Amino acid sequence: MAHQTHAFHMVNPSPWPLTGAMAAFLLTSGLALWFHFNTTTILFMGLTLMILTMFQWWRDVIREGTFQGHHTPPVQKGLRFGMILFITSEVFFFMGFFWAFYNASLAPTHEIGECWPPAGISPLNPFEVPLLNTAVLLASGVSITWAHHSLMEADRKNMINALSLTIILGVYFTILQAMEYYEAPFSIADGIYGSTFFVATGFHGLHVIIGSLFLFTCLLRQIRFHFTSNHHFGFEAAAWYWHFVDVVWLFLFISIYWWGS
Repeated sequence: MAHQTHAFHMVNPSPWPLTGAMAAFLLTSGLALWFHFNTTTILFMGLTLMILTMFQWWRDVIREGTFQGHHTPPVQKGLRFGMILFITSEVFFFMGFFWAFYNASLAPTHEIGECWPPAGISPLNPFEVPLLNTAVLLASGVSITWAHHSLMEADRKNMINALSLTIILGVYFTILQAMEYYEAPFSIADGIYGSTFFVATGFHGLHVIIGSLFLFTCLLRQIRFHFTSNHHFGFEAAAWYWHFVDVVWLFLFISIYWWGS
């Protein structure tokens, strides 16, 4: 590699953006074919290519940042701004669901009985599984903060323990959410209430699953000594994402489960 006199990362040519775009095309095409013709061949081809691209692209990023030293302080600053903008976009993504919920609930139409919840809907008790899920996510927020402070203090054992606990709590939340969906007395097809409830909580559940995988990847990297006390942006990004998921759940619990019921 030629000597460079600046602190910025000039990325080498990579095939992964191209294979990622091909995977996205195959996935969307495969979904359309599955919906209309009940064939899953193209869908699984897209999924396979996407998973291969993910593993190899992220492997290259880990090599560049951890072993080759390309993630200098200016580069990390850019990564931080990128993560902040990504989380901001996620905030607006969820704002759309809250907008739909409040638009329907604050001015219920005569088609749903001019009341909220709509006539015929039996809402879930917010002080049963939803309250337990709230406690689980709040506890996971505490444990991820414990993991972060342990990492900054170079306390490897506590970092691994706290991060493992956070992942376990995330998986527990997902299991509770799945049980709640299975036992819910209404479905996504039950008008505006079912639509807003399952789309908002379902996308949040998807974010919990993604966040759990994010944290699990960080756990594997910590076990393999990829992080140091002052060079661990990959973990910081995962922690920011997890706190975002926690905050969204608090708004969901207060709005949809508690006030909305």
